[in-house]
Amino acid sequence: MTSTTGSATDLDQVIVPAVPPVHLLTGDVPALQVADQLHLGSQIVGRFETSGMVGFKVASEGRPLRVTLSLSTDDRSVSGWHTGRTEPAGPGPRFLQIRSQGRLRQCVLLRGRKSHARVTFDLAPEEIPDDGLVCIEALDITEGDGISDAVRDAVKGRVTPDGVAGVRLNKVAFEEPPAVDYDPDTLDGIRCEFYTLISAGGLANLNRQGTRQIRAGMFLVNPALKDRFGSSGRITFRLGTKAEAPSLIPATWKRVNSELRWLRHATKKMLHAAAPTVVSVHHLRDGDMGTPEVAVRGNVTELTVPSPSSAPLLVMLAPVAGAVPTLECGIQG
Repeated sequence: MTSTTGSATDLDQVIVPAVPPVHLLTGDVPALQVADQLHLGSQIVGRFETSGMVGFKVASEGRPLRVTLSLSTDDRSVSGWHTGRTEPAGPGPRFLQIRSQGRLRQCVLLRGRKSHARVTFDLAPEEIPDDGLVCIEALDITEGDGISDAVRDAVKGRVTPDGVAGVRLNKVAFEEPPAVDYDPDTLDGIRCEFYTLISAGGLANLNRQGTRQIRAGMFLVNPALKDRFGSSGRITFRLGTKAEAPSLIPATWKRVNSELRWLRHATKKMLHAAAPTVVSVHHLRDGDMGTPEVAVRGNVTELTVPSPSSAPLLVMLAPVAGAVPTLECGIQG
C-alpha cells in the first residue's frame, strides 16, 4: 500500500540537487535532469551525438555560480559515432559555442584527433531560476541565433562541420566565485588558454609555459571573468612566428622546396620582417570590427582589442609559408 501526502507518493523520485562546490564526473548523478543529444557516461558526464544540451539542478541558494566544463575529443569524435555509420572529421578545427541559460558564454576551438579544452563562466543569482535548473548547450558555430553572418562567412570551409559530434563532456564543476581574483598584468600564451581567455585549438601541455602555437590560423578571445586577467578594458596580444622545421612540412612538398621555405622564414626573422599579419577581428554577435589595431615591432605584431563582454572575438591570421603563427603573451590594461 502506498501512502500519500497531498499529490506526492512514496514512489515519487527525490531529486537531490548538486550542492556547490561540487565536481560532477559521471552521467548518473541525480542532479542531472535534462539531456538532449547527449549519451550519458559512467566515467564521463557524456558524449554528444551532435549539438545538444545538458541540465543540472543546483542548490545555489541565491548565490552566484562559477561553472567550469572540461571537453575533449578522441577517435570516436565523428559524425554518426552513435549509429556505427561514421563520417570522417573535416581537416579544420571544431568551432563550438557554449551557452547557458540561453546566453552565449564562451567559444572553443578543438583542433586534431585528441584535444582538450576548458570553459569557465559565471552565472549571476538572477540567472538561476527558483528550481535551480542550470542548462548548458554546446552548439556548432553554424547553429543557433545571435551569431553574425560575417563570422560564419569568415570560417566557412575552414572549420569542421558538425563540430560537436562525438565531443566528450568529461566534467562539470559548480562553485561560488572567489571574492577577488589576483592576477598578473601579463600571461604567456599557454596560460592565456588555460585561463580560458583565449582558445587556439585545445589546451597545450600544462606542465609547460611559454608561447602558444596557433596552427588553426585563428584564435578566439573570450569574455574574461570578473576581476580576472583580461577584464580591465583592453588586452594586447603579442604575436610572433616560429619557423616550421623542414621535416614537419607536409611530405607532398619537395624536400628542397621545404628547406628553401624554412630558410626564407629564417632570413625574414634575421631581417626583423617575420611578424604575422592580422587579417581581421570579428565580434561574434556584431561582425567585422573594422581595421585591427596593430603595431609591428621587428618580428612581433601587437594586436590590441577591447575586453569582450557580451560575446567572444574571432581573430583571423594570414598564413605564413614555412612557419606557424604564435601567441607569445597577453598584456592587460
